[in-house]
This record gives sequence, structure tokens and C-alpha cells, in this order.
Amino acid sequence: MSPIFLGVPLAAIAIALPWILFPTPTTRWTNNRLLSLQNWFINRFTQQLLLPVNMEGHKWAALLTSLMIFLITLNMLGLLPYTFTPTTQLSINLGLATPLWLATVIIGMRNQPTHALGHLLPEGTPAPLIPVLIIIETISLFIRPLALGVRLTANLTAGHLLIQLIATASFVLLSMMPAVAITVTVVLFLLTLLEVAVAMIQA
Repeated sequence: MSPIFLGVPLAAIAIALPWILFPTPTTRWTNNRLLSLQNWFINRFTQQLLLPVNMEGHKWAALLTSLMIFLITLNMLGLLPYTFTPTTQLSINLGLATPLWLATVIIGMRNQPTHALGHLLPEGTPAPLIPVLIIIETISLFIRPLALGVRLTANLTAGHLLIQLIATASFVLLSMMPAVAITVTVVLFLLTLLEVAVAMIQA
């Protein structure tokens, strides 16, 4: 359940915030630094994403890039103090994962049914194992959005909990053992850097 502040769910604020933070395109001939940096990032990401995909798949560029930017801003903003990360909620992750996964399965079955069904049975399988392998591959196909949603939730939640625990330990130890508290604070700083990387990777 999302925490509520002054009657407003923090998840709603966190989800709306990334769209407010993005700079609006300028009417001038040249862009400002922030807009140029944003455009460079979007272009690089789209280029990397669509490098192995044929021209038919390029129509998904806008959806996938906007989803990536949305997730990366949610994850990064959630690392700031007194903020809430919606992607630590399993419901939001599954809400994003299930429709996209279902779309890829349905489009695959419609456009290339032979290729899509061929994934359910690896090449060169012995005849007695065929029914068992088809069942296992079908289950793994249906469990994929759940597995990916749980992984994203678990990684982000674990990082947030670890930061909370180490920060509390550092605060408590400061009066009793200052040297240990400083060491723990250095570890906390390094862990925060790791969490920034995790937030980007998970997006």
C-alpha cells in the first residue's frame, strides 16, 4: 500500500513527477544544455536498443524509449531522501510487465506463428521428452512477466532497506564509536553509488 501524505498517495506524486521535470522543447534555433543532454541520451539509448532489430521492429522505438526514461527517472528519484519509489511495489511492476509481455506474445503468434511456437521446443529434442519440454517451456513463457516484475521489486526494495539499515546503524554508532560510524558512513556512500547503478540497470 502506498504511503499517504496530507491525504495524497505518494505513489501518484512520484509517478507524475518525472513528466514535470523534463524540459520543454525550445522555440529557438539551438537547444539549451539540458535539452541537448536529454536528446543525446534518448538517441544513444534508441540506437543501442534497436541495433539488433530489423526495420519492422523500429516502430516500437517511441514506446520502449519513453518507458525506459519513465522507469529510470522513477528509480533515480526514489533514491532522494523523503521520496517514494513506486517501482518497489509489485502491483506497478506487474501492471507494466503483463500488457507488454502479452502484446509481444500475441503479435509473435499473429505475425510469425511458426517461429513463435518453435521456441516452445528446442531443436534436437528426443521424442519421449517432447511433451514434457513443451509443458515446461509454456510454463516458463507464462511465468516470465511475474519473474521479471518480482526481480525488479526485490532488487530495488533490498537496496532501499540496506541503505536504511546502514544509515540507522551509522547514526546510532556516532556517539558510542565515532571511528566505526565514519567507516560505516563511507560504506553507505559506496552503497548509494551502487544503488544508483542498480536503479539505472533495473530500468
